[in-house]
This record gives sequence, structure tokens and C-alpha cells, in this order.
Amino acid sequence: MLPQRVKKLIGGVMTFLIAIIVILSFFGKAGMVGEKFMKLSLLLIGSTIYALPLFLALAGAVFLNTQQRKFLGPVIFAILILTLGISGIFSLLNQDPQKGGFLGYIFSLPLLGLFGLLVTKIIFFTLVIVGILIFWQLLVPSPSLDREKEEKTSVLTRVFGRAKRVPKFEVKEVPPLPSEKVPEFKPKAPPLELKINKVSYKPSTSKYKLPPLDLLAQEKETPSAGNTRTNAVIIKKTLENFGIPVEMAEINIGPTVTQYALKPAEGIKLSKITALSNNLALALASHPIRIEAPIPGRSLVGIEVPNKIRARVRLESLLSEPELQNSSSNLIFALGRGVSGKPDYADLAKMPHLLVAGATGTGKTIFLNNLILSFLYQNSPEFLRLILVDPKRVEFTAYGKLPHLLSPVIYDATKTVHCLNWLISEMGRRFNVLAMEKVRDIAGYNEKVLKEGGEFMSYIVLIIDELADLIVAKGREIETGIVRLAQLARAVGIHLVVATQRPSVEVITGLIKANITSRVSFQVASQIDSRTVLDMAGAEKLLGLGDLLFLSAQTVKPKRIQGPYVSDKEVKKVTNWIVENNQDMVLENGLYQDLRDSLEKSEVEGLGLDQLSSFELAEDPLYPETKKLVIETRRASASFLQRKLKIGYARAARLLDILEKRGIVGPPQGAKPREVYGGEDEPQEFI
Repeated sequence: MLPQRVKKLIGGVMTFLIAIIVILSFFGKAGMVGEKFMKLSLLLIGSTIYALPLFLALAGAVFLNTQQRKFLGPVIFAILILTLGISGIFSLLNQDPQKGGFLGYIFSLPLLGLFGLLVTKIIFFTLVIVGILIFWQLLVPSPSLDREKEEKTSVLTRVFGRAKRVPKFEVKEVPPLPSEKVPEFKPKAPPLELKINKVSYKPSTSKYKLPPLDLLAQEKETPSAGNTRTNAVIIKKTLENFGIPVEMAEINIGPTVTQYALKPAEGIKLSKITALSNNLALALASHPIRIEAPIPGRSLVGIEVPNKIRARVRLESLLSEPELQNSSSNLIFALGRGVSGKPDYADLAKMPHLLVAGATGTGKTIFLNNLILSFLYQNSPEFLRLILVDPKRVEFTAYGKLPHLLSPVIYDATKTVHCLNWLISEMGRRFNVLAMEKVRDIAGYNEKVLKEGGEFMSYIVLIIDELADLIVAKGREIETGIVRLAQLARAVGIHLVVATQRPSVEVITGLIKANITSRVSFQVASQIDSRTVLDMAGAEKLLGLGDLLFLSAQTVKPKRIQGPYVSDKEVKKVTNWIVENNQDMVLENGLYQDLRDSLEKSEVEGLGLDQLSSFELAEDPLYPETKKLVIETRRASASFLQRKLKIGYARAARLLDILEKRGIVGPPQGAKPREVYGGEDEPQEFI
């Protein structure tokens, strides 16, 4: 089969041949075919036939232009509108239908009746100009972004032999270039409302309405990597100057950096390449340069050079990707886009806890907002509950009225300690329930609930925005609570996300690092801080503004990702929409709404809810009403009391403890409901 270039050359030669035959037919030297052609052409397009050889010559020039790829359709269209425009002009100027032929007459007549002579002339002249512009674009292409990238790729292919097409950071307004690595994906239109199709409970039982994606801003920016051809030549030449022959493999243009992947010659130590980062930065006049040697899973070395113009990644485009929508987990969230522009996601259920660190202003709080919004777009309050700790008092205020919150946003260290102790107590209660039901984890328990009935066990995520402030105030208690939960809470669906802007060993202690293996590091001040967070250098060379390194138990080396940007306005729009469209769930919006008040009553720090004195439990003024309600309905569960009495879970649980000790209800039976015995006499200690 002939190569594409040869086909184009043959097409160009044949087009020129046809133009010559047309010219000869003007003088009667093209034989019988030329004579018939002239008669037919004069009948159809009149005097426009004498411009046809020019059109064919231009088409042949386009065929011979090897830089053009898809051109056949535009060429045919340009010839047609040029022929139509000139035929119409001849018909109007000469007032003779034969001058413009049948084509000019049939088009000019109705236009004259509709618009008059002047406007009809303007229309036909405009058609001629459009045809000329199309040929001009095909023969002398403008330096657009897509064409510039294709030209650079072809040059790299000729220079280095093995270079691949430059992959493009995909944004909605620029059509993606074909790539050997990343399959082309056409993003779907944002759905008006996402459906809960991944959780292990029946979504039809939930009244919760998920927010639409159009509340979030869309991606409109395109990154610019500068002259990638020149940079590739500089990198190759610089390494060769130090005795390191390399072969350029591919170039990946991401939102923040451009990765130049190269293959060193056999026998070259990777340490020799990584030691030349400063020399490469000097040669490229770009700082900082990060070298990934090798790229995980590939026999290549990646040199990451900052882009001339960065592109802002948006959460909307990441949430609309099928990788997230088709995921089997509802605790998956968007990390951002990698150096190749591909979206990256992480599953909190698999981590199962996350440590976030970075200097001030590098994007930690925006990252936490992205994580929370990712959860809100997938989960109802029945499935996921949040506890937010904000020592700075200004970061999580927008989430204060969400139905997902277990308690109001916590601001001080003392209440955080009580919250951690309550979570430890709740963890123990959940383990007892799992043991009674003979299941391993929360997923198995919830599956059993669906089959046999009972109360669904929701996931709980504790998010702490600034750990350093809490450590300063209550260091020992905070560390102990975090470590205890990190060690055991995964099986019962309790997860931690801890962030700090001071990644020192006093804040991120050895115990915390040992139990939280998944970490996100933004730009830090020094290599020491990077080693504190990631146990390796690299975070000090990040660029800030959402540029991060992600390390998990499944990855050997950290992965560089540009985190998505979400503004305060977008956060407020999403939270306000959730609150306004889920008014019927407001009464249930604190499954443990009185958690903070109950823990503050504990005189002994660290006392769990199940350890509160029976005397304290007896003081609840709602006890008589609760007793009457349970006996009349023969139902006794925390969620039932919450709905009927409009209270939080902790208070409902205390009331159930009183009823159990007084012999009115039986003990908990896992997923099965409690038995209601009736109104037996109360023990003397409660009178």
C-alpha cells in the first residue's frame, strides 16, 4: 500500500494535469473531450470556466504541501463557493444570464428578489473572499497552537527518530491530539444530577438530592510549554557535554510542567543524570528542574520543566470523568492531573488515612475543599458523615449547615480531644457490632443489613485543617487519639484526613507517620521538610499553587500532580444548593448533633459516651416522652428517636441506655432491632 505522502504527491500531479487539459480546451486543442467539456461548462457556469484552471492549480499546490493532513474537504468547498461567487457576480454585472451560466442565474435571481442588487453583490463578493481565505489558510497556515505542536512533533521525529507525538493537556475548548499513550476521550455533557449508583444501600430510600456539576467552573485555559523542540535539543546537548548520551523518547505537556522523557545509553548511572539538575536549569533558563529517574514502570528518565504558562485545573472536568463516575467506591476523590494531563484519583477507603502538608499558600485548604466537594457529589448523609476541625476558624465556615456534619465545625483543641475520644468509643462500639454479626468490616455489615434489615452503618471522615495548632495546645492527647484511630478504625469505616503547614518532626511525629502511610505534600521550604513528609526529597522543588506530590502504600515513588482549583464562590454555591434542596433532611443533619455538648459535660478528659455515669443519663428531661413513645410504637432505635424527637444521635443513644437499664428495652442485637419488653419498674438507682 502506498504511503500517505506518495498519495498526496500523486493527487497534486493529477490536479495540475487536469488544469492543463482545461486550459488546452479553451483553444480547441483538447480533442473531443475538451470540446464537450467547454460546451457543458459554459452552459453551467458561463465565463467562470476561465478561472477554473487557477482553482485547480491552487488545489494542486495544497496537495503538494506535505504539512497539510486533512484538506480534501476544505479544497472542494473552496472551489465550489469560489465558482458560485464568481458566477453570481458575472450574472449581476453583465445583466446577461449566459455570462454567469445556469448556476449564477439560478442563485442570483431569488437573492435579487429578497435583498436587492447591492446586498446580492455583497453576498457574492463575500463568498469569493471566503474561498480565497480558505486557500490562503491551507497554503500559508497561521501559527496556531495545535499546528505549532504538530510541527514541533514532526521535527522531533526527524531529529531524534523515536520521538512520539506530543500529548496535549486536554481542556474542553481545544480538540485533543492523538496519542499513543492516552486514549482519546470525549467528555460527556455534565449531568443535571448525579445518581448514587455505587453505594451498598438502596438509593431509592434516600431523600437526598445530589448537586449538579454546572455549579462548578469549567476548564478554559491551555498550558504553554514554550519551544519544546529547542528545549529537547538543549537537554540532549547538555547531557552529552557531561558524557551522557541519551535518546529522546517523548514529551508530555501537563498543566504545570512539561516532562521530557529520555532513554540513557547502556551503562549510564542514573545518579549522574540526577546530579545535573542545576546544570539543566541553567541551560534551560528555568527553575526549578525536577528529575524523575526512572519513571515508575518505564525504562525512561523524566525531566520536568515548568511551563511558560500554567493551566488551571478545574474540579468539574475531573468529576465528569467516567473513571470517577464508574468507580465502585464512594470515597474516591479527585487529586488533579498528572504531568501528561491525565486525571488522577485516590480512594480514601483504601488508604485508609491521609496526611497533607505544605507551606503557607501552596494549596492545602483548596485541596481539602476539593476532597470534601468530591465526597458531597457522590454521597448522601446516610452513607457519609463528616467531622470538620478548623483551628483557624475561617476555612470550613461554608460547610456549617450541611446535613453531612456530625457536629458543628470544631474550632478549639479541647473539643477536638473530646471528639477524638468519642470516635475511639464509637470505634469500639462498631467493633462489638461487627463481632456480634460475625462480619469483618463495615462493607460486609452493610451488605448484611440490606439482606436482613437493620440500621445502616455510615462512614465517618474526620478532617483536620491545621494539626500544628492542636499539637501546640494538646500535643499528647491529640497524637494519642490520631494514632489510635489510624491503627484500628479502617475496618469500621472511620477515616482521618490531617493537614498541617508546619511539617516538622514535632508536629508530624514518628507514630503519626508510621500509621498514616498515604501522604500529599505541597511545596515546602527545605529538603528536610520534604523528608519529614515523604521520607525523601523532592517537595522543595515544587512550584506551589496546587503543585503536589502524592505518595501512597501502592506507589513506590511519589507522583507529581497539579491539584484542581476551586474558589470560595464555588464552594458556597455547592453548599447552599445542598442545604436549600435538602430542607427535609435538616432535622437529621447531625446524626450525632449533640456530640460536642455531651463530651464537654465529661469531667474526666477522654471519657467516652458509653462511660458516662448513669446518674447523668437519668437527668435527661426527654426520658418520659421517650419511654411513652417506645412502648406505644414497640420500636427502639437511635435513628427512630432522632426523627421523632428531633434530637442528635448521642442523646438518642443515652436515652436508649436508660431504657435498657430500666428493663424497658432489650440489649442491642447487631443489625436486628432491639426487643421492647414494656413498662417494667425502674431500678432504684434511677429514681
